[in-house]
Amino acid sequence: MAGPSPEKQRRAREILAGLFADSRNASVIHYSCESFNERPEGASPRITSIAVRNLDDAQTASFSIHQVAEREKVAPMDIAGSYDRLERQMLDEFYAHIGQYRSRSYVHWNMRDINFGFAAIEHRHRVLGGTPLVVEDARKSDLSRLLIDIYGVGYTPHPRLETIMAQNDIKPLDFMTGKEEAAAFDCGDYVGLHRSTLRKVDIIANLAERAHRRHLRTRTTWWEMRGGTIANVVHWAADNKLLALVAGLASIAGLAIAIYTLT
Repeated sequence: MAGPSPEKQRRAREILAGLFADSRNASVIHYSCESFNERPEGASPRITSIAVRNLDDAQTASFSIHQVAEREKVAPMDIAGSYDRLERQMLDEFYAHIGQYRSRSYVHWNMRDINFGFAAIEHRHRVLGGTPLVVEDARKSDLSRLLIDIYGVGYTPHPRLETIMAQNDIKPLDFMTGKEEAAAFDCGDYVGLHRSTLRKVDIIANLAERAHRRHLRTRTTWWEMRGGTIANVVHWAADNKLLALVAGLASIAGLAIAIYTLT
């Protein structure tokens, strides 16, 4: 397996370090939605819940269809008939929350495009008549890509989130797979979807911290982590401060021994 690029690896580690250095201003975000594959005429999937977890103190703000329905006195069996109104209110509340923290950075997992991502949430809000607050790309960090940059593309098999959890003994608990979430939506299990979303922001935060502290277990070998080639290992060794210190001390010790033997 090819090792990660040293340049991308260094940059990814710097991004993680920056997030944790200012963890009070960084949050993990995830959301659940309707199935992508069964929407009529390509309509965008409805959003069911969103969770935003602070990276520093784990305080979590959540927004869910069933919570809005409860406040609006809409019975669970009647949510489907009022979905657009409830979803609009949920997204209004989500963007009001985002607006309170305009300088905040966001860590996510594969939330990159109009199919699943910030752009998809923005689109749903516009479809429902809202005006979303757009988060700048510079404030988004995709942990799934950062882990590939740090550990290489083969660091864990697909589906990567589930397999890296297993490799690190992280229990699924309320976690649902994509197929399970689609089935839960069809059954109207909005509470289960909400719990899954909350669990996923916890898991993503856990993985981010392990990677930052260099405790994450992966399939990447020591050799692959250093680039997988002699040239990259030499480059890594030259860049490693501790190794450079040891080498410097060894050189000084060698010089002292040589001088001693000549006297």
